[in-house]
Amino acid sequence: MDVFSHLKRFYWPHRWLWITSAICLICALTLTLLQPRVIGYIVDHVLEAGQYDLILPLVSLLLLMAAARATLTFIQVRQAERFGIVTVYDLRNAMYGNLQELSFAFYDRARTGDLMSRVTADVEALRHFLTHGPNGFLHFGMGLTLGVAVGFTVSWRLTVVTMFVVPIFAYLVLKFSRLARERHTAVRAAVANLATVIQESVSGIRTIKAYAREEVQTGKFDGKNQEFADTQRSAALLWAKYFPLLELWAHLGAATVVIYGAYLVIGDLISLGEYVAYLGLQWQIINPLWNVGGHVNNLTAGRAAGERLVELLHMPRTVSDRHGALPLPEVAGHVKFADVSFRYAGGEAIVLEHITLDAPPGKIVGILGPTGAGKSTLVQLIPRFYDVLSGTVTIDDYDVRDARLGDLRQHIGLVFQETFLFSTTIRGNIAYGRPDASMEDVIKAATLANIHEFIAELPEGYETEVGERGLGLSGGQKQRIAIARAILNNPRILILDDATAAVDAETEAEIQRALRTVMEGRTTFIIAHRISALHHADEILVLDGGRIAERGRHCDLLTLGGLYRRIYDVQYADGAEVRA
Repeated sequence: MDVFSHLKRFYWPHRWLWITSAICLICALTLTLLQPRVIGYIVDHVLEAGQYDLILPLVSLLLLMAAARATLTFIQVRQAERFGIVTVYDLRNAMYGNLQELSFAFYDRARTGDLMSRVTADVEALRHFLTHGPNGFLHFGMGLTLGVAVGFTVSWRLTVVTMFVVPIFAYLVLKFSRLARERHTAVRAAVANLATVIQESVSGIRTIKAYAREEVQTGKFDGKNQEFADTQRSAALLWAKYFPLLELWAHLGAATVVIYGAYLVIGDLISLGEYVAYLGLQWQIINPLWNVGGHVNNLTAGRAAGERLVELLHMPRTVSDRHGALPLPEVAGHVKFADVSFRYAGGEAIVLEHITLDAPPGKIVGILGPTGAGKSTLVQLIPRFYDVLSGTVTIDDYDVRDARLGDLRQHIGLVFQETFLFSTTIRGNIAYGRPDASMEDVIKAATLANIHEFIAELPEGYETEVGERGLGLSGGQKQRIAIARAILNNPRILILDDATAAVDAETEAEIQRALRTVMEGRTTFIIAHRISALHHADEILVLDGGRIAERGRHCDLLTLGGLYRRIYDVQYADGAEVRA
């Protein structure tokens, strides 16, 4: 039950909904248990005594009790449903908010399908338990207690016989509970695996079709689907095994009461009315025992889902505001790396080692190197997507770890290597970081990114809806929209992570010319594989194996004859030349 104590902050504020539901359940249950007594009274004191004038009033009383029970049941179900809905509404918001706060290190390892499964299927499983579980166990406890209490007032002998079934029920339920938890945990994991395959297939559909791997992907899905079906089948088989045992034992108990009750009537130890009343009452005692298997099944499913939700809610934030983090004022954009080393969480290899860099405002720093050299990792330390292993990264002499993350990132504009566009209008994508930006500012940013003319030619212009992940646009068009988005924020520090890799040479040159105006007065970091994208930089860092192998201006690096020169010779083997 520790899982539900961790989730208490979500359901406890809405406890009055459940309390109202529980009160209605107890009242309805009391009426249900009193009904057999009224019927017994009719048999003994009306039919056998010949007081037929009491039949109509007593039947009216039974109808009134039934109407009251129906009303109470309606309120009970309605309040229980509201309790589950509002609780998971708060929980789902907290889950999504926590996902937004988790650092890059978490998403380096997380599977999208698994996260989607937790926020949807697992939350829904928990809602189902909160709606039906607490009242189910309350019905079990109160139904058994009140049923036995009323039963003793009718016939203590028959009640004692009925209670003989309880130990066997308890044994079966406890064994079922232990096994059911294991099965439901496996089901939840299988759902997450299946969702992951679906997400990967949809996201990578172009790659799948490009390599004609539809059958392979279908086979992979079939495997995970089979795994899911097997876990469901295992859980269903467990339920199919134990439910009939519970039902059989319940009917054996009922049959014993019928036979023993008939013996008591024949021996004049109880009246016929008491016998009839107890036959109706015994199922109010046995039913809670009979149904407890379903409540346990619901509990184990909710607990298995809750464990996965608690795990995500308590996922540590490796990068967050420190206690007493300082608001970062307007900065000039002076970036310094002082003997910085870094490695990823859980990794053994050092990704960056002893990096020292001084980039005053307005300086353009180019970063070049082979794949895996640590280029993107280096610039991601500036907005503190990761924390350094040792050394410091400062902006205007403020250690980035001491600044509030929101303030820090407000001064940094980024264009990632992998461009992402949201499913909204082009204007909405450009103005994502500044929703209140004027149309004039949006157009200015698009013009600087060399995308305005293309947008203006669209039938709906800037109000054109962009498909999921920017579908319908070329890679270069998506990238230029992303550049416009970064420019609109008017950042003091600009980071371009291979931002022109998806455009042709002519478009790249146009963007570079436009960006030169944008870069004025800003500290700019340009990561590129092509020397043409960064030859104009004030300083070029050549990374190799996480270290700075060479540094200097374009012309200086060419004369060194090192790694930079070798890259240059490969890229311009046809005789073309890049001039600083």
